[in-house]
Amino acid sequence: MKISDVSNVAVFGCGSFGTVVANLIASNGLRVNLWARSHDTALSVQNDRINKRYHPKYELHKNITVTNDLKVAMTNTQLVFFAVPINAYSELAHNLKPILMPDIPIVSTAKGFDERFLLPSQVLKEKLPDNPNCTMSGPNIAAEIVSGDITATVVASECNVLRSLVREVLSSDILRVYENTDQFGVELAGALKNIYAIVSGMTEASGAGQNTKSLIFTRGVAEMNRFCKEMGANPMTMMGLGGIGDLFVTCTSPLSRNYRVGIEVGRGASLDEALSSIGQVAEGVNTTKLVKVHADSMGIYMPLLSSLHAILFEGCPIRETVRKMMSSTHNVDVEME
Repeated sequence: MKISDVSNVAVFGCGSFGTVVANLIASNGLRVNLWARSHDTALSVQNDRINKRYHPKYELHKNITVTNDLKVAMTNTQLVFFAVPINAYSELAHNLKPILMPDIPIVSTAKGFDERFLLPSQVLKEKLPDNPNCTMSGPNIAAEIVSGDITATVVASECNVLRSLVREVLSSDILRVYENTDQFGVELAGALKNIYAIVSGMTEASGAGQNTKSLIFTRGVAEMNRFCKEMGANPMTMMGLGGIGDLFVTCTSPLSRNYRVGIEVGRGASLDEALSSIGQVAEGVNTTKLVKVHADSMGIYMPLLSSLHAILFEGCPIRETVRKMMSSTHNVDVEME
């Protein structure tokens, strides 16, 4: 499939990122059907031409039609974007299966694991095996794209044709699209980085200096690399936009949901209070639970992960947890093999 074969795109998910993706595609001259789960949301955004909840000053492109009808969203569609949280993938894929033509590609934008420890592409492959999928990831904070900030993203898939197609559909004066063949590694990194964003938020709340922040960031990279290598991903993927690039943004930006959760917990809030205060899904919380189980079962050394788990789910005080971590006898900086 070539860009000339695509005239209509469906974006499922009228949240912060889905709205931005729809506008980027529409600005490139394609028709976009933007699907919202709620009828009231779809009607409001369609009539007002803005998404009041997420981007109240961001006008929708004229090429966008908003609907909450799956069949309408799929009308004349040649390419599909999933822009809903990972925990909504299975249901959405199940509902789409009767109306989604085979071979229509799907672009996944979610980051994280479902309750079975499956990545987004794995859920799609299970539920929609006749539709090839790729992953869009990287340091892509929606509010900054809305502001016109120069941004880069990565499209990951083993399929050269699919990567090239999605790159052409998305590329613009403000969005540079890179390609990567390691879809598994890009998705793993996109899930893992949310763990360290929470840790970084807690570090920020403590008033720590740059030395400490650098320590947290670099050890986070080391843990991500260690886990991804054991899981079979390419360690070099951690060096790209989907790895260090996404990790840096998520660990430093006040617009990062997981970073904000960490700040609230670091200030003394309970986890429930922190999640309530941000009012959005923070994928790193569930990811911490799931990865801890698998890291322990595989014997992977991940002290930051273990410390965060102890604080969030085992009732351990932050100060005592930090003291234990600092007294660790594991002193290897970088694993060379």
